Amino acid sequence: MSRSLNGQVVVVTGAARGVGALLARKLAARGARLALVGLEPDELKAVAEGIGPQAAYWTADVTDHDAMALVAAEVVERFGAVDVVVANAGVATGGPFLESDARDFERVIQVNLLGSVTTARAFLPALLQSKGYLLQIASLAAITPAPMMTAYCASKAGVESFAHSLRAEVGHKGVKVGVGYLSWTDTDMVRGADQDDVMREARSRLPWPANRTYPLDPAVERIAAGVQRRSAHVYAQWWLRGMQSVRGYLPGLIGGAIGQREMRRLEPRIAAAGGIRRGLVGRGGEADERGRAAR
Repeated sequence: MSRSLNGQVVVVTGAARGVGALLARKLAARGARLALVGLEPDELKAVAEGIGPQAAYWTADVTDHDAMALVAAEVVERFGAVDVVVANAGVATGGPFLESDARDFERVIQVNLLGSVTTARAFLPALLQSKGYLLQIASLAAITPAPMMTAYCASKAGVESFAHSLRAEVGHKGVKVGVGYLSWTDTDMVRGADQDDVMREARSRLPWPANRTYPLDPAVERIAAGVQRRSAHVYAQWWLRGMQSVRGYLPGLIGGAIGQREMRRLEPRIAAAGGIRRGLVGRGGEADERGRAAR
């Protein structure tokens, strides 16, 4: 059942661009007041100013416990409460596991999984007070594994399980917890991954409908509607709901014949190219500033 967001205080992490920025705008249009959290103060400021006086922003690394605790306290001080938290901040890296940079791999786990845990730890006391809602943004990668995406798949499977477990813990106290699923959506993260020819080709060979990039606006519109309903599951693309019914078969298929066949085909290309493009895609790989920022 949908409820009014008018006057509700919504925290969005990873709010400087992409899904987070557009979601903040859509929730503001529904009457919400926004607390934007991210690592890019100039972009956060632009998003907040575009929304108007009902939005404020904080620059913080979601993996920093002290910084996020300070942000949570300041959000409550500024707005008086927290009704909704959307844990959206994330980064990715791709390529064969053995060729991956260990620090980049660990940073994906830190931001996507531990950053979500830190966000929940910081804001749950306020959500318990308001009997609010936490939406954890996961991914198709939580439902089905994929070669050359080991860090991202591990992190998104982790946050999905974390959110389901947390729902069981806090549901009887009035806090709802949801999981949001997105396939490839037109964001800086996906465009960054597509800069590598091998990764782009590998993605193009996925079965339909997982092999295409989806427009951002309708995907985020579905997420905003899910926030308003406080849904347990939110699907940014219509077909993702159907993936739940077959997810038990997917590890065997992807990790078995299909995935191994594709890796045999791609390995000569990877070797000829000198490996997959190194580095993180998406914001959050390194914090330019930590903790408090001007709002």
